[in-house]
Amino acid sequence: MEKPEPLPPYLLAFPGPTRDRLVAAVLSGEKVSTTGLLAEFEAEREELPPVGERSALIDSAGREIAVIELTEVRVLPLGDVDLRHALDEGEGHTSVAEWRAAHERFWHSDEMREALDDPEFTVNDTTLVVAERFRVVDLRGGLPN
Repeated sequence: MEKPEPLPPYLLAFPGPTRDRLVAAVLSGEKVSTTGLLAEFEAEREELPPVGERSALIDSAGREIAVIELTEVRVLPLGDVDLRHALDEGEGHTSVAEWRAAHERFWHSDEMREALDDPEFTVNDTTLVVAERFRVVDLRGGLPN
């Protein structure tokens, strides 16, 4: 019997406390959407994932924690992100402004600027983002503790 192809990794933030918090929010069902920069896909020469693609959600230790399936992928200006999307990110934000401030801190971080190879990178209302919506279809190793 042939071994199935490995799933592409689904990485939230960078390894560490933020990724761990986001993975926990996915597992609890609080986080059903996420937002990335189109510039990140371009910097990594990656195509946007198609709706229906399944990926392995990876924790900070590099373990496959769950399988997620994309249910929506939209490219839109940062200024057009709505409250529903911000709330569905499951990070406890109660307004788009609060959500955006937290994301700007991340996108303007040294780690992100290094990943983009642009030490001066900043976002504004017209910066294109990739808004993804997903669902958990399988938990690796059973239910989380």
